Amino acid sequence: MTHSSSASGPRKLGCNERLEFLGDAVLSSVTADFLYSNFRKEREGFLTKSRSNLVCRERLNELAVEIGIDRFVDSCGVRQQHNSYVYGNALEALVGAIYIDKGYKQCRRFLLDRVFSRLSDIEQVAKSDKNYKSRLIEWSQKNHKEVEFRVVHEEMRKDGVFFVSEAVVDGTACGVGEGFSKRESQQKAARQALAKLQPM
Repeated sequence: MTHSSSASGPRKLGCNERLEFLGDAVLSSVTADFLYSNFRKEREGFLTKSRSNLVCRERLNELAVEIGIDRFVDSCGVRQQHNSYVYGNALEALVGAIYIDKGYKQCRRFLLDRVFSRLSDIEQVAKSDKNYKSRLIEWSQKNHKEVEFRVVHEEMRKDGVFFVSEAVVDGTACGVGEGFSKRESQQKAARQALAKLQPM
């Protein structure tokens, strides 16, 4: 549960990044196993996109808070409101620790019983798509448009590097987004662009 921001503190603890790396791989494997077993008629493309939807950073952050991981994370100055995904990363580290301590079967049971069970409609979640950047790129390809993402502003703040990005379609800025990572700012810009290009 120790974030890298606290790892170099007075106690000089190691951070959870290595466990996070392992947990990410195990989580991906369990999710693929779950989808393969429960969506037997779906093709590989659906399964791949569904796995991405189930284990996206936003979803892992939400699930981590729901099961109370946020109360145990040791971090200095890194907070949830900046979408740094500290809690979701800690969940992945926990998965890695369970895998090392108890093995794959127990890790799979933990994820199915304690994590996936919290998704009220897992089929709807699997079919949802929060990757607005990919959706905008797909829309642009279908409509023969050129799309690019530009970082128009970048500055160092007390809480980290802050970015402002634009989603540009055929030379026109259609969306603007900001955040404490390029990915976050581009996702927000893409979401705004899609709202303009694909009105409800």
